[in-house]
Amino acid sequence: MRAVILSLDTGAYKAKADVAAAASLKRMLEQVGIEVRAAKAFPEDKEMLKTVLCKLADAGMVELVLTTGAVGFLEKHCAPDAVRETADRLLPGIPEALRAYNLRHTKKVILDRSEAGIRKKTLMINLPESAKMAKEDLEYILPEVVQVVDTFSLR
Repeated sequence: MRAVILSLDTGAYKAKADVAAAASLKRMLEQVGIEVRAAKAFPEDKEMLKTVLCKLADAGMVELVLTTGAVGFLEKHCAPDAVRETADRLLPGIPEALRAYNLRHTKKVILDRSEAGIRKKTLMINLPESAKMAKEDLEYILPEVVQVVDTFSLR
């Protein structure tokens, strides 16, 4: 399985800085044998993100795209919109489960607009900006993520 992690953080993108959430997710994915092709910061730009998601999925470059950050209610929080507008099919159960799981820590999760969906044979999932929450969320859903991606290879 091949993956890309895109951290939506305009400040980190401009500074060419690493993002803690991406580094944490990269380590976790590599520990379970998933090849992480890239883990980098991206600007909070819906059109740019849509273009990247389409290119990755349409070219069959990766089976999994994780985004971190930009999942809130502000206009600049574009990750959910990009996934919703590029996915062939949405998987609402993933973000619903993650919101329910995260309510154990904070009620602020009710403001989260994360999405998950499939384009071609690529699973796309929005995760929180926080490295701790993103890591815990991925740990929680990783078996199902692997199941979805493994199913792609059977088709």
